[in-house]
Amino acid sequence: MAETQADKDAAKAKHRRFLRRGAAGVKPAVAFRRRLVTYLAILGPGMIAASAGNDAGGIATFASVGAEQGYRLLWILIPITISLGLVQEMCARMGAVTGKGLADLIRERFGVRWTAFVMLALLIANGGVTVSEFVGIAAATELFGVPRFVSVPLSAMAIWWLVVKSSYQRVERVFLLMSLVFLGYIGSAFLAKPDWSEVAVGLVTPSFSFEPAYLFMIVAVVGTTISPYMQVYVQSSVVDKGVTPEDYGRTRADVWVGTILAALVVFFIVVSTGATLHKYGLHVDSAADAARALKPLAGDYAEKLFAIGLFGASMLAAGVLPLATAYSISEALGFEKGVSRSFREAPIFIGVFTFLVAVGAAIAVIPNLPLIRVLLVTQVINGLLLPIILFAILRLVNDRELMGTHVNGPLYNIGARLTAVIVTALSLLFILVTLFPNLLRK
Repeated sequence: MAETQADKDAAKAKHRRFLRRGAAGVKPAVAFRRRLVTYLAILGPGMIAASAGNDAGGIATFASVGAEQGYRLLWILIPITISLGLVQEMCARMGAVTGKGLADLIRERFGVRWTAFVMLALLIANGGVTVSEFVGIAAATELFGVPRFVSVPLSAMAIWWLVVKSSYQRVERVFLLMSLVFLGYIGSAFLAKPDWSEVAVGLVTPSFSFEPAYLFMIVAVVGTTISPYMQVYVQSSVVDKGVTPEDYGRTRADVWVGTILAALVVFFIVVSTGATLHKYGLHVDSAADAARALKPLAGDYAEKLFAIGLFGASMLAAGVLPLATAYSISEALGFEKGVSRSFREAPIFIGVFTFLVAVGAAIAVIPNLPLIRVLLVTQVINGLLLPIILFAILRLVNDRELMGTHVNGPLYNIGARLTAVIVTALSLLFILVTLFPNLLRK
């Protein structure tokens, strides 16, 4: 039977309806991809700063929390995440609005003497912590059979070459890729096969105890989660990236997403060691110890994933710490700064960065290094410096002459000031328990 014109028209109409339905399904997917690409384009300062906070010392602390306390301290991650996010966001906002780093603003508003004191303390503290990051690199690679005399110099040269010879965009991309290694802790936690109902109870049920070991762990977690260099880095990198108040909304999202993801990493570290080491009554003194201890309890893959996470975390922090210090000292002294600058354009910036990387790596390969003493001094200095930095941030961010309409709102100020007071109290307590370890221990 011959096909009529009406049949042809009906077939064409049906084909057009099919194409329209297909286009309607494609548009949301294309729009989603565009939004994702837009977000990835601004992803950087917040994510890197928060991830760098989970460095070798931090991982050791969080592993110890799980081993010593199981899931009892998981609830503290919620207020810590909020506090860290508030502080990081204020610094990022100041960078976008003023176009200046934190050390720049401290020098302009508080004078040269305060700036010199803060910068000297930051240089000493960050120098000590940088050493611990290269020790973390050595410990992680030794788990794979690579001696520290090979891994530490190669890692130091790679970090130096990346920062000195690359643009800001390339450095940021590599740092973001390093952040991905933290996904290894998620796998490590699932391989440990925890009781997720117990995990949920620990996360949503606040508990408090005056047991010395419990108080010691709370103080240690707060002291290692919120560090002065993180605030310096996030503000300086926002300035270096050229973020303005008009496009700051995306950077704010970057800060909060980075903070939440960093907290999730801590969550999975505590879960992995809580499900294994705590269950069998094992104790650890370092992140490498935790990785080795996981092997017989959760398998070889759990150990390797934990070790990969330690290596990536140490590499990231070994780059961010010297960078934060170079930014702050250059800003305080009024010198040129920036990752994209050459040595001729920014000799102080490149010089400080090179000095910290070289000295940190050189000290880290010393046999039988008394790392505990090095960390003792740096923790005390950071504990003294953090309250000064926090209250300086609060004064600067609420200065209408400086920030205009971008000052904190009333509710935001309540949260920020409460954070500053609590963190200050815990920082001072952290100094006490660092100097006098038996103060809160049985």
